[in-house]
Amino acid sequence: MIVVGAGMAGLVASFELRRHGHDVVLLEAQDRVGGRVLTLRSFAPGLYAEAGAMRLPRVHELALAYCRLLGLQLRPFVMDNPRALVYVAGRRHVAGDVDRDPALLGFDLAEHERGRTYQQMWDEATREFREAYARDGEAGFAALTARYGDLSIREFLKQRGFSEGAIELYGVMSFRETNMNASVAEQLREVVGRAFLDMHEVVGGMDRLPLGFYHSVADSVRFGAQVHAVTQDSDTVTAHYRTRSGSFSVSGDHLLCTIPLGVLRHLDFRPALSRAKYRAIRELQYNASTKILLQVRSRFWERTDGILGGTTTTDLPIRRLVYPSHSDPEERRGVLLASYTWGQDAIRWAALPEEDRITLALKDVAKIHPQVLEEYEGGASHAWHSDPWAGGAFALFAPGQEAALHSDALRPEGRVYFAGEHCSLWHAWIQGALESGIRAAQQIHRVPVAA
Repeated sequence: MIVVGAGMAGLVASFELRRHGHDVVLLEAQDRVGGRVLTLRSFAPGLYAEAGAMRLPRVHELALAYCRLLGLQLRPFVMDNPRALVYVAGRRHVAGDVDRDPALLGFDLAEHERGRTYQQMWDEATREFREAYARDGEAGFAALTARYGDLSIREFLKQRGFSEGAIELYGVMSFRETNMNASVAEQLREVVGRAFLDMHEVVGGMDRLPLGFYHSVADSVRFGAQVHAVTQDSDTVTAHYRTRSGSFSVSGDHLLCTIPLGVLRHLDFRPALSRAKYRAIRELQYNASTKILLQVRSRFWERTDGILGGTTTTDLPIRRLVYPSHSDPEERRGVLLASYTWGQDAIRWAALPEEDRITLALKDVAKIHPQVLEEYEGGASHAWHSDPWAGGAFALFAPGQEAALHSDALRPEGRVYFAGEHCSLWHAWIQGALESGIRAAQQIHRVPVAA
């Protein structure tokens, strides 16, 4: 049994297949495991920050169950904090004040929208979805997303009576301004499914989750093994790969491919995959994401603004600041997620050298927190669109793509199976990668053994 890619899907599939008696070879092109779970530790001793996945919602029970199984400690990840800030049109506000008086932001709203927060307007627009989910569960929700799956977020809001000013307000405050042309089904699934409520993080860094799997399958892993071709016949499947020392191959009964589609597209398959599979590989959209992190001498935002966790919203290029949710009384220093961007914003940051990203992000943060200029000690950044092993941060359906592409993206092709967050409906989440990895492992385990 061959698994290609030691991200979360490949790790959990290898873990479960081995637990059920399968011999597994796990090929990973990089020198680490985790894929888009990447904890950066290039800061002062003891400090770390997440370049990729950074939180686990309570409703993602599978991910939390594996954390418990692997003995990982969790703590709250703060999403909403009324003491965090909103910096829009050059003016600095406290988030709680904006909730009490939305007119502070000055967006050009229709008469019936004035005095209401973006969240109140969104809740009204999506009431039928939440009621259907509460009444009929996934079946009721699926029926509605099938009906609206051809709409973008912008089109959905227009249909629900949002003015252009309200759409701008929603885009800025929800961090989705650069993704307004994505399928509204993606947004509805996360919000109605309560993906942003009661969040957790792994104490010591999110990379402890993939490392927990790795320690159970370490003797199956071959690092530095870049797969470039897959061949199969009626009896076996073979992965052809390169290492620093030459070209090699390994054969097995089945192969599970878990690498992102942007990387997968460069693999040669013989015989060729189906036309529908190639269409899904070509067309399924990936979103960009860039993070810029600043190490500071002290967590001044806790002292001067009383902010512990949560997010500051801006219309600046940095878009949003995410504050650490945990305050260690024995460590003065901290790492501030100074910029977390998606879509076009993230691509623009990715076009810059890392040093320039950090310099420009520092300039933007100083408009909100002037103290950062005295406290700053160093920084780091990661742009997933520029990562050759990712080719993007996460899959993100365009309108109509869920119906048109999803089933083809995950369908097996002979002895070759597919998994990864792009093969789930929980795009961008560890939960989606785990679900898809387990699904594929179950499919392989249930294949009858030839006599």
